[in-house]
Amino acid sequence: MAERTVFQSIPKRVILSLSSHATVWEAACAMTRANFSSVLVMDPPDRLLGIVTERDLTTRVLARALDPKTTTLAQVMTPNPLCVTPQTKVSDAVLMMIERGFRHLPIVGPDRKVMGVFSVRDALPREIDTALSQTEFNEQVNDALG
Repeated sequence: MAERTVFQSIPKRVILSLSSHATVWEAACAMTRANFSSVLVMDPPDRLLGIVTERDLTTRVLARALDPKTTTLAQVMTPNPLCVTPQTKVSDAVLMMIERGFRHLPIVGPDRKVMGVFSVRDALPREIDTALSQTEFNEQVNDALG
């Protein structure tokens, strides 16, 4: 059986996006309404500038006591996020997430069109195990090489 791709694994192919000038409050409300854990920051509507996640709202807004009604997404987003193609294997995407500490990866087609967002929640346990095994192997190789 062939391994799933990130595009095959995402249940929602709807994209939640807001302008970089939108406020954190607007993003949190939109994420809550859509039941999404991230929002893409796009200007004009087709150019990906960044991503804001639930974790960003906690660490970059609440923990710094910023006012969500006046703080813009441009101020707290992760700019130029690492993206994957629709053909990226789930285990490869999970490995990238583990190595870089991400939980979300935008999926971008060859024409730079955003096609969705892959979340760590979209991965199956077997694919997470495959990625963890690869990470452990990489660490062993790095240790052996010094």
